[in-house]
Amino acid sequence: MTQRSVTHGTFVIERLYDAAPVRVFAAWADPVAKTRWFNGTAGTLMDLDFTEGGVERTSGGKEGGPVFTYEARFQDIVSGERIVSTNQMHADGTRISVNLVTVQFLPEGEGTRLILTDQGTYLDGHDNPEWRESGTRTQLDALAAELGSPVNT
Repeated sequence: MTQRSVTHGTFVIERLYDAAPVRVFAAWADPVAKTRWFNGTAGTLMDLDFTEGGVERTSGGKEGGPVFTYEARFQDIVSGERIVSTNQMHADGTRISVNLVTVQFLPEGEGTRLILTDQGTYLDGHDNPEWRESGTRTQLDALAAELGSPVNT
């Protein structure tokens, strides 16, 4: 019998980018830009329908390792201000987590304070809040590089 478990975790990450909110928001809405910073590659384009109710999908992994598949549905989009999505992650077809993510884009001086709140449910020991937070921090650092902006917290 498979041992089942659920772990819940919430984390909040703040970043200050030296770019206007409209520009930072656009990096989330453009599939070419988002593929570069979210996936860490300019290879296979992510499938991105950036509309309320739209779906975003991407998959990949290191050679010889598991294939991770990420699928999100946009629940709320306020242009230049807020994105709320629900997502699930699979590893080789096994669901490992389900999350609710809110991203806020707040003007601060000439730049943007981004606040990302992730509320997660991690399943059967296949994923955990610490791994997800670490990966999200790496993605937000890559977003800074995409924007040509230093990372400030």
